[in-house]
Amino acid sequence: MSIAEIEIQKFERESGDVNKVFYQAMEEVIYSIAPLLESDPKYSKYGILERLVVPDRVIKFKVVWLDDNQNIKVNTGYRVQFNNALGPYKGGLRFHPSVNEGILKFLGFEQILKNSLSGLPIGGAKGGSDFDPKGKSDFEIMKFCSAFMTELHKYIGPRIDIPAGDIGVGGREIGYLFGEYKKITSSYDGVLTGKPYIFGGSLMRPEATGYGAVYFTEKMLELEGKESLVGKICTVSGAGNVAIHAIEKLQQIGAIPVTCSDSQGMIYDSRGIDLELLKVLKFERRTSLSEYVKTHLEAQYTPCSEYQTNIHPVWDIPCYAAFPCATQNELCEADAQNLITNGCVSVTEGANMPSTPEAVALLQSHKICFAPAKAANAGGVAVSEFEMSQNASMQKWSFEKVDSKLKETMQQICTRVALTAKDYGVEGNYVDGANIAGFKRVADAMIAEGI
Repeated sequence: MSIAEIEIQKFERESGDVNKVFYQAMEEVIYSIAPLLESDPKYSKYGILERLVVPDRVIKFKVVWLDDNQNIKVNTGYRVQFNNALGPYKGGLRFHPSVNEGILKFLGFEQILKNSLSGLPIGGAKGGSDFDPKGKSDFEIMKFCSAFMTELHKYIGPRIDIPAGDIGVGGREIGYLFGEYKKITSSYDGVLTGKPYIFGGSLMRPEATGYGAVYFTEKMLELEGKESLVGKICTVSGAGNVAIHAIEKLQQIGAIPVTCSDSQGMIYDSRGIDLELLKVLKFERRTSLSEYVKTHLEAQYTPCSEYQTNIHPVWDIPCYAAFPCATQNELCEADAQNLITNGCVSVTEGANMPSTPEAVALLQSHKICFAPAKAANAGGVAVSEFEMSQNASMQKWSFEKVDSKLKETMQQICTRVALTAKDYGVEGNYVDGANIAGFKRVADAMIAEGI
């Protein structure tokens, strides 16, 4: 039995229901890095895998706040500080009813390798709360953020742990969190990234993950000898920051993104998504995509109630490149088969682990260029680190400089992943290449610092 199989069996026995997505992510990594584990005994000797899959600490706390009717509300807050071998903990905060310890362990584990792949001096963490910002007033969100930071501030710092935004946590929430941190500590530290530009945020942070996914895809297609995205039909799921800015960058480079989706349904506009209307619906009015067809009668809207079981209609649209940018496990094996049947050449994960293991295996078996999330969506953390650099040096970079550095970083990540895959006998496998490259950098740092 291989080292990878032994480790999988051990962690499978220890995995409970709350840890299912964490176990899924961990299993993928362990199988991917098997060639490295079996070729170099030092990683087993130093117990790197056993040490890496256990967070340094899991912080859980109560958050008590008052709504607009002066009713007391209680939520649970978390911060999973996973690994700081390469630098201070770094990872987003997510405010969503689905947040629990298992989800955050999965996201934090992925963040370790994603941050390692970036080549930047940052470790991995994740946090958040089961608080739902939807339907809340600005004052209620402000009150919740203040109460949340009252607890969180004890565990973070510019050289300790630097949270950022994630689902449900945008510039507004980061602003409220930073204001409370400053009030509590009387310190103007770069302790959060994704801040409003007026007090230390970086230009291009909202665009970073979506733009970065497209930059990664361009480089991957070039390395694999495929045609570029120019003039090609692309499908995108989601309608948040990542999806909207992936659509924006695709349009800028001359591609034709024709879909987007939200929790209620999906839009298919064969002429190309109306980006300005999409931004109004989601950023200004914060309403359903069903409103899109009131302006564009020729577009098609499919509500979730009409989705076929285990099939997402976004992935049934013929395309050259697909960009799942919504949530985990949204692209299943049946969706992958539809993409293959319809001639898709490339799939890039903009969301965190949006493809099921079965879907990934099927896509790879058909030689589809597949860009895994931990590599392809690293643009957000890259620009977060750029923000940290600007805060430390008291400088402001132009949009063009940040964009140029982001493109350079994503191309470097893609090239590093491709070369690592080739070095370990899995050429063209960007999943294994990303896992091996990310793991090796963290593992070597852990060995160097001892126990």
